[in-house]
Amino acid sequence: MQYIQENKMVLGGVPVFSGTRVPVHALWEYLQAGDSLDDFLSDFPSVSREKAITVLKSAEDSLLHAHSH
Repeated sequence: MQYIQENKMVLGGVPVFSGTRVPVHALWEYLQAGDSLDDFLSDFPSVSREKAITVLKSAEDSLLHAHSH
């Protein structure tokens, strides 16, 4: 299952959580500001915990993979 989608008809193609209009970068902004994942999920109820955690793990995997080469 795809958890991020890009569609020029949704927010001009900004990556969003699939099935929502919530930009993925909003999650990073919350975390950078010191807010919790629960705060983010409370403010964006259309994003499931599973989607948010999967996106975070995917980013972690990408970073680990990039540093292992």
